[in-house]
Amino acid sequence: MKIELTVRQQQRKDRFRLFADTHIAPVAGDFDRQEAITDEVVELVARNGLLGSHLPTEHGGRGFDMISYGLLHEALGRACSSTRSLLTVHDMVCEAILRLGNAQLRQAWLPVLASGKKIGAFALTEPEVGSDAGSLQTTATQDGDDYVLNGRKKWISFAQLADVFLVVARVGRGGPIGGFLVPADAPGLTVTPITGMLGLRASMLGELDLTACPVPSSARVGPAKMPSGLVVATALQLGRYSVAWGCVGIGEACLEASFRYSETREQFGVPISKHQLIRRMLTNMLTDVRAARLLCYEAGYLAQDRKPGTVEATLIAKYFSSRMATRVAGDAVQLHGASGGSAEQPVERYFRDARLMEIIEGSTEIQQITIPKYGRQAYAD
Repeated sequence: MKIELTVRQQQRKDRFRLFADTHIAPVAGDFDRQEAITDEVVELVARNGLLGSHLPTEHGGRGFDMISYGLLHEALGRACSSTRSLLTVHDMVCEAILRLGNAQLRQAWLPVLASGKKIGAFALTEPEVGSDAGSLQTTATQDGDDYVLNGRKKWISFAQLADVFLVVARVGRGGPIGGFLVPADAPGLTVTPITGMLGLRASMLGELDLTACPVPSSARVGPAKMPSGLVVATALQLGRYSVAWGCVGIGEACLEASFRYSETREQFGVPISKHQLIRRMLTNMLTDVRAARLLCYEAGYLAQDRKPGTVEATLIAKYFSSRMATRVAGDAVQLHGASGGSAEQPVERYFRDARLMEIIEGSTEIQQITIPKYGRQAYAD
């Protein structure tokens, strides 16, 4: 596995960071307080080709390799986790259409999604069963050649902003899990905003109520005989990878804030960076961030080459990186003292955002259940 970046990857990394520092970081605190990102920033992200950036150029994307794609999410995660989450959920919809959609769906949707003319959101989670795809209660009932959707979805990122949802539903009673593209203005679909979240406050969450919502058969993502749950697995694979890199971005932001603060804050006549316990804290933080980045590199290289072990590596990267972000953000708040718990310092926001990283795109506990299955194949046989 290569660790050094190619010239193009390094150029992209520098460009991503400049973009995030110039346009996103200065307004991230405002987004958090307002619980929304602005249309201007969404348009700016789209104009810079950062939506659907992993899509092939023939579909309107930038054709980013997986390492470049990860570096993009690190840069935005370092600046504003809510803005980064827009890319995650939007690109999950793009990924499902790219991998599972037919030629007509790809032609109809990928260019407008990649351009940002339409914003997509992934609708899996439900109030009663969470993200357990096997227990979904939302149904898609066949009506002639078309479908009628009924059910509720909750905690859907950017539901307030999306133009189209990839709704995951059970097809028929006891049938397979399928995905359906549902426009935000579809009859029978109501979106209710959700506010007051602990973190990722600008992710513009919402609840979807689908009541006799008609969907043409042409809007189904994947063939009718597609393996149950494949649309979920396909979208979540990319989602977990992007979240893992976003967590590295949070860790990086915490490191920068903590080193800066420790050099200027004095205690007992010297900067606190001179105290051994602070140095130990900074050492652990720095080591954690670098270890998480290496796991993300591994997952990215495997995904780029479509090698065996990609799913396992991505799960591990997301698991370690999200826990890392929580630890590092917690230490950053502690290091800042009382000011770390106030809006005076951005580490307060990093801490709240980091905590939700252990929940979204598969909770820490789900990863702990899933990852040993892969380990058993490698070590128990």
